[in-house]
Amino acid sequence: MSTLLYVEASPRKDRSASIEVAQSFVSAFLEKDASNTVETLDLWNIVLPQFDGDTINAKYRVMHGEDPTPDEISAWDVITKITDQFKAADHYLFSSPMWNFSIPYKLKHYIDVISQPGLTWSFSPETGYEGLVTGKSATLVLARGGEYSSGPVVAAMDFQRTYLEMILGFIGFKDINTVLIEPTLTDAKDDAIAMAKDEVIKLSGQL
Repeated sequence: MSTLLYVEASPRKDRSASIEVAQSFVSAFLEKDASNTVETLDLWNIVLPQFDGDTINAKYRVMHGEDPTPDEISAWDVITKITDQFKAADHYLFSSPMWNFSIPYKLKHYIDVISQPGLTWSFSPETGYEGLVTGKSATLVLARGGEYSSGPVVAAMDFQRTYLEMILGFIGFKDINTVLIEPTLTDAKDDAIAMAKDEVIKLSGQL
C-alpha cells in the first residue's frame, strides 16, 4: 500500500492539459494496487496562511534557536500542520501550467509554506543545507503554451521546470521525474497530451 499526494495547481480544471495528464497518472496508480490511496490538494480550493508577522518571526526564531512568543508558536503550529500533511505521503504528483515563464502564485505560496527550517530542510555551518524529505519520489506534470526544450535560448526562459526540480531537490527529493506537455498553443497539443499520458502511466507503474 502506498499513498500519493497530488498537488493540483491549475484553476482551469476540465480545460487544463496538466490536470488531464495527471489524472491518467492517478488512475494508473489506483489500478496498480487496490490498497493505494490518493489525497488531492487543489490549491485553488484551500486557504493557506499568509507568511508574514508572527509566522516569519517564528521562522527566524527557529533558525537562530530562540524561544518564540505564544503568538509565534500558534502561527508556527499552522505551518507545521500543513508541512506534516505534505510529508506524510510516500509519493508525490504535481500538475502545473506555466505562468509568465514560471509557476502559478498559488503553487509558489504552498511551496513557501512547506519549505521551512527544521521541517523540510536543515542547515549547519559544518555541513550546509540538508533536505529532510527523503526516500520519496515526485512526478511533475508541466504544461506550457510554448516549446522550451529545443535549445538554450528558449530553455533560459523556463523557470517552471527548473524551479520545481531545484526546490524539491533542496528539501530532499532524489527521485524526480518531469513530464512536459508542450506546446499547448498549437495544433500539436493533442499529440503532446497523448504522449504525456503514455509517459505518466509508465512512471506510475514503476512506483
